[in-house]
Amino acid sequence: MTVRIGIVAGELSGDQLGGTLIQALQEQTGGDLRVEGVAGPRMIQAGALPLADCRELAVMGLVEVIRHVPRLLRLRRELAEHFLRNRPDVFVGIDAPDFTLGLERRLRDAGIPTVHYVSPSVWAWRQGRVRGIRRSVDAMLTLLPFEADFYRRHGVPVRFVGHPLADVFPDPPDQAAARHRLALPETGAVVALLPGSRLGEVKLLADPFLGAARLIAARHPATHFLLPLAHAGLRAPLEAALARAAPGITLRFLEVGARDALEASDAALVASGTATLEAMLLGCPMVVAYRLAPLTHALARHLVRADHVALPNLLAGERLVPELLQEAATAEALADEMLALLAQPARGAALRTRFAALRSGLRAGGAAAAADAVLRVARGVGPG
Repeated sequence: MTVRIGIVAGELSGDQLGGTLIQALQEQTGGDLRVEGVAGPRMIQAGALPLADCRELAVMGLVEVIRHVPRLLRLRRELAEHFLRNRPDVFVGIDAPDFTLGLERRLRDAGIPTVHYVSPSVWAWRQGRVRGIRRSVDAMLTLLPFEADFYRRHGVPVRFVGHPLADVFPDPPDQAAARHRLALPETGAVVALLPGSRLGEVKLLADPFLGAARLIAARHPATHFLLPLAHAGLRAPLEAALARAAPGITLRFLEVGARDALEASDAALVASGTATLEAMLLGCPMVVAYRLAPLTHALARHLVRADHVALPNLLAGERLVPELLQEAATAEALADEMLALLAQPARGAALRTRFAALRSGLRAGGAAAAADAVLRVARGVGPG
């Protein structure tokens, strides 16, 4: 009998997870599967029928989201009505908690089992949200082990499934092969720049990242810079920032994703988020930065309870990689941190060793485990 799954993924990182999840569901159901919802290109390629594009949910910040509220509420209402008319065996919300948890609550109240894949950072800020999560989901699937411990303490059915990327990225990473794929010269340092996947964060980080690249190039003219584009819509604003902040540096835009760039690089400047995990899994030493709009930052500063923001630091429980946030994320400060990292090969080697150990701790089945949990919830037996 066909298993029917409703799904909503938020932005491109959710689409990546959703794509691997659907592939695993296809394997475990023998292809007798129907998946529909808010999807991106990877999910569609895996077989999802799109009701909307996942990039519609890619709105950052506490303040910036306000002008998008009417559109998002309308979309959520339309999705709820669709799934109540066309009831899935289970509904899966991937990330985007401010959007998906409300939808999950409504569907669960109507008797549709719900799974939330990727924990919101409730352990770090607004911990009271866990009560709403408990009412909204039949299972929480976490990518990180310490998240599962938090939910168990609060009585939420949970399963740590690990991070799919920990299973699919090369082990060990092969820097030489990645450089060959990108036709990079054998001499000179290679630095990746990853200022984010959302237009809002790119607008805040592009100038300091590219300004840092200009300062690094002034000290080391043979440095090659790689800037992978999360999607085509970012090329124009990044080209404008390049002309403004770093004219004349040797920089190549890549449209093939961040994996090759991170695996090939000696180090990377990375916006805080999923990309820091990808860099860690690919053994790339990094400097992490992030900026929010001033009012958003002022509000968040009073709510966040975490000591770190970069995922490698959160996993290690210590400051493995530098974090430069808000006004500290200047071109000069980023360049200083990167130059210090490039000047200390032993430090880079030590980071790669730690990254490999952290990667091992993130393996718990990944997409296959998540698919198993989703199908278990659909059968009413809990996530396992």
